[in-house]
Amino acid sequence: MLDHGGDIQGFVDEFGYEPLDFSANVSPLGLPDEVVKAIEGCIAGLAAYPDPLCRKLTCALGAHHGIDPTHILCGNGCSDLIYRIARVLEPKRALLAAPTFSEYATALSQVNCDIKRHYLAPGTGYALDESFIAAITDDIDVVFICQPNNPCGLVTPRDVVERALARCNEIDAWLIVDECFIEFIDDPSATTMESHIADSEKLIILKAFTKLYGMAGLRLGYLLGTDAALIDRLRNAEQPWAVSTVAQTAGIAALSSTGYVEKLRELVQAERAFMKEKLAQLGIRAQGEANYLFFELNDGGELVSHLRHHGILIRDCSNFPGLGVGSYRVAILSHEKNEKLIAALADALQEK
Repeated sequence: MLDHGGDIQGFVDEFGYEPLDFSANVSPLGLPDEVVKAIEGCIAGLAAYPDPLCRKLTCALGAHHGIDPTHILCGNGCSDLIYRIARVLEPKRALLAAPTFSEYATALSQVNCDIKRHYLAPGTGYALDESFIAAITDDIDVVFICQPNNPCGLVTPRDVVERALARCNEIDAWLIVDECFIEFIDDPSATTMESHIADSEKLIILKAFTKLYGMAGLRLGYLLGTDAALIDRLRNAEQPWAVSTVAQTAGIAALSSTGYVEKLRELVQAERAFMKEKLAQLGIRAQGEANYLFFELNDGGELVSHLRHHGILIRDCSNFPGLGVGSYRVAILSHEKNEKLIAALADALQEK
C-alpha cells in the first residue's frame, strides 16, 4: 500500500482507464483560469533557471498574508519543508497526535528522532483536545499539529493550539502547525495561528497551494516563521532551484485569482452537508470539517477493493497509527461525482 492516495497511474496500469479519485483531497474546481493562462505565458522563459529565492512569489505571499516576505520560505510542496524542518532542527524527541498526517513521523524518523504519540480517543471522533497539552513534557523538542487533522477532519479549537504554543514557549520547543487544509473549513480566520507569528519565534505555520488551488502536480508549499536564523538554515538545506519557474508563476497567479476560493468554499460546504446526509441514510456516520470526510465500518477493510473494481479510489486509513481496519477517508468532489460515490457505497453495503 502506498502511504498516500492519488495513485491514478497505478489504477490505469491495472485497469486501463482513469478512475474517480476520492483518495486525494484536491480542489474539485481544478486550476483557476488565471493559473492556466499564467502557465501558458511562462513557457517561453523555461530555458532559464528559476529564481532560487522565489522573490516575486514571497512578495505576493507577504502581501496576501500581511507579513514581511522575509518571514516566508517556499518549497517543493509542504512535504519538502517538513523534511527540511526535521533535518535542520534534528529534534531528539517529538510529539505527534495519532492519527495524523504520516509524513511528520517519516521525516522525523530519518533523523533518528524518538516519536511520542498521543493517541486520540475514538469516542470523541479522534478529536485533539486539552489532553494533548499535558503530553508536551519537558523532554519534547518539537510538536506537530495538523489543522484540521488529517485524516479524521476535525478542527482543533484555537485556544487548544494557543495553549500548546504557550507550553512550547515555556520548554523552548518548536510548534509546527500544518494549515494546508484550513482554507476549506467554514471560518479559517477564527482558527488560523497567523496572528501569533509576529510574537512567537517558536511557531512555524505550513501552507500549500496543492489542495486549495488544485495544483498537486506543480508542488508548491510555503512556511511562515519569524526566526530569521532558522529560515536561513532551512533555505540552505534545500536542493538548488527547489521551486520551478512554473510553480512560482502559478502561485503568483493563484493569489490573484478572483472569487475562486469563495466559490470553492461554497461548493465544499454544500457538498459536505449533502454527503454527510446521504452517508447517514446508508448507516454511515461520517465526520469532517474540511474537503474530506472520515468514517469507520466493520467490514474487514473490504470497501477499498470493492470500490476499486468499480472504478473508484478512496483512502484506506488503516495504516495510520491509532486507526484500524475499516477506517476510510473520501474527498469531497463535484455533486455528480459525489452522487456516483454514494451509489457505489450503497451497492457495496448491499452486497455485504
